[in-house]
Amino acid sequence: MNQKDKNLCNGVLFTDLYQLTMAQIYFRNGMLNTTAQFDYFFRSYPDYGSHQAGYCINAGLEWLLDWINAARFGKDEITYLQSLTNGHGTPLFATDFLQWLENDHPFSGISLKAIPEGRVIHPNVPVAVVEGPIIQAQLLESSLLNHLNYQTLIATKASRIHEACQGQIMLEFGLRRAQEKAANAGARAAVIGGADATSNVGISRHLGIQPSGTHAHSMIQAFIALGGTELDAFRAYAAEYPDNCILLVDTISTMESGIPNAITVFEELKSKGHKPIGIRLDSGDLAYLSILAARMLDDAGFDDTLIVLSNQLDELVIWQIITQIREESPRYGVAADALIKRLAYGVGTRMITSTGDPALDGVYKLVSINDGKAWHPAMKISESPVKTLNPGKKRVWRLYDLREKAIADLIALDEEQPQDQEAICLHHPFDHTKSRILYRNQLSKIEPLLQDIMLDGKIVYDLPTLEEIRQTRERDLQNLYPGVKRLVMPHNYHVSLSQNLWDLKHNLILQTAQSEN
Repeated sequence: MNQKDKNLCNGVLFTDLYQLTMAQIYFRNGMLNTTAQFDYFFRSYPDYGSHQAGYCINAGLEWLLDWINAARFGKDEITYLQSLTNGHGTPLFATDFLQWLENDHPFSGISLKAIPEGRVIHPNVPVAVVEGPIIQAQLLESSLLNHLNYQTLIATKASRIHEACQGQIMLEFGLRRAQEKAANAGARAAVIGGADATSNVGISRHLGIQPSGTHAHSMIQAFIALGGTELDAFRAYAAEYPDNCILLVDTISTMESGIPNAITVFEELKSKGHKPIGIRLDSGDLAYLSILAARMLDDAGFDDTLIVLSNQLDELVIWQIITQIREESPRYGVAADALIKRLAYGVGTRMITSTGDPALDGVYKLVSINDGKAWHPAMKISESPVKTLNPGKKRVWRLYDLREKAIADLIALDEEQPQDQEAICLHHPFDHTKSRILYRNQLSKIEPLLQDIMLDGKIVYDLPTLEEIRQTRERDLQNLYPGVKRLVMPHNYHVSLSQNLWDLKHNLILQTAQSEN
């Protein structure tokens, strides 16, 4: 594929065909100036089968904005669209529509509110709100979903793994197992979610962080195949990287050759004034081998070296490894807490692909439309209550109890100000039998979550640095109760509708049902 074709693939044509066909219908029916609002939200947390998420971490907004800024219908895009025909050879797109596309910035009228990256987010809460001419808002859908769904999915997985690591180093090693160029977006999302570094060199440069990695089994195999030894390979690596020496010790026999040879090299480095970093274990019973490795390293005077674990790790596996270490290490004379604090984790496939639940069910739905005189809430009713929309122009508020812990997200109509109410009625989004009242004196704070990101096609938001996004994630996680962060069967965080939004929703359901009878 030549560079021109690559640009076409990644630019404004990075969309689904039906966005363009709907845009032409709006154009043909005089809806150029019809303004609409779409909400982006996801319907459920990732469920990995044996364990489930109780929160998500928002990610992907900056890369979406980059795409919006670069997207244009240039001559190459228009020429391609002119070539598309239906089954009878008739052009799919009319000349006047294509001329309009070429003469207009595709997102010049878009205003965007969003919850910032790094924030904890929950199902059914509008994470991004798009307002503008309906054609422009429609054309934004596919790319918005692509950018926000995937990075949020991976940031969430990374955050759970980071929590399981109990504050120890966690590295992203997923480049070779990712879905092609998604490795770049996934690595960024993993760093937002808690990874300390990534092995992906190119994205590390883009993110302004130091890449991290060791060496592969193939290096040792090469030395042995040419008549050398594992020790020769270790010495060669140490000679080249004396102050960054982490040795992979399980190519032949972890206990009989790998660790003894690593200790030999570490002693040689130490005698020359260098400090070895540690070893990496990539196969076998990682908990058991960590205990024995720690004992051997301690006996040799290297009790401060890292033990890096890799090989199909995720949050549940890491949790099990730590649990096993706590149970087994005392019988080998190894202090469990000290060993756990020297562990580091290289996580690849299961993080970059979100193994168990590889797609976030984020959706982009029309919730309000303006006929030139007033806004009218738009309604979609489904046989599944979960898929019945929360209509209208809305805001989102986070409620904190007196311990300053987040206890609920409240979706309210745009004009509502819950911070001014003495009693706030919270309705379950789908179950009319469930509601409760919170009084203002029971709350320490009511925080608006949506921020202005774009106004009329221009970014008005100061994009945070990657480190600021990571700090945002840490603050939000500290404000969650531990039960919500459980790896298995987490406590349900409450997302609620205000009384006015609840009434609007159910009045529209009744009106729609009556109009169909």
